[in-house]
Amino acid sequence: MSSSNTRMTKAERRDAAREKARQLRAEQVKREKRNRMLVIGGVVAFLVVVAIAVYSIVSAGTQPEIEQVETVPANTSVEDGGISFGESLTAGTSNEGAPEISVYQDYTCVYCSQFEELNGEDVAELAESGEATFVVHPIALLDRSGNFSAYSGRSTHAAGVVADQAPEQFLAANEALFDLYDEARDAGGEEPGAAEIRQALTDAGIPEEVAVEATPEDIAEGTFYDWVRATTEQASQDGISGTPTVYVEGEVFEGWTEEGALAEAVRNS
Repeated sequence: MSSSNTRMTKAERRDAAREKARQLRAEQVKREKRNRMLVIGGVVAFLVVVAIAVYSIVSAGTQPEIEQVETVPANTSVEDGGISFGESLTAGTSNEGAPEISVYQDYTCVYCSQFEELNGEDVAELAESGEATFVVHPIALLDRSGNFSAYSGRSTHAAGVVADQAPEQFLAANEALFDLYDEARDAGGEEPGAAEIRQALTDAGIPEEVAVEATPEDIAEGTFYDWVRATTEQASQDGISGTPTVYVEGEVFEGWTEEGALAEAVRNS
């Protein structure tokens, strides 16, 4: 067979070129469709990941700081770190339906010590008689050590351990922690450390094993170290900028410096 018989005519070459072009276009359409699906799938997957991340961030942001802590003292509020007292004067109790007295305090705050001196007995009597629920918020707002190793942080940690391990004796420990710092300040000495806090707690009737757990030499190894940070940060987020901040039924009460005024305000509420 001669080569002239196998040669394609012009019309045949045109038709063949058209068919080849059609096939190429079909393949291109398939590739473009496949690529679009891959892109769309990638975008959807990306958006899902972003949505999950945003949800996690928002959820963490709206979740109280204390709820994000793994180890929280028993008998304390996981919302704001408060330690409440009802008729038994035991940490974690309350008087249902009674007005609430709430105080945010720092154990190195001279005015907080004055609050304790002027009102400590009154609020205990109000709680014991069922006339009020008293809520203490120990925070380390004045700790400037950077790691809560100053007395402010150490005493707040000690308060958390006592609330957890010796709830019946919290108010005695609370008073002892104020007294210890007042004595050191009046003497012009250094801040009390772990050993001094431990001694003050045992002198106040706190069991030795509880006092030891309350006063680790390395505060970062403390049972409730993260709680100290969280309860302090939570107070700041809740608008607490100074101590003492005193509330009666959710309203700031500034008349606590007048002896007996707080008790009178509660009884008249």
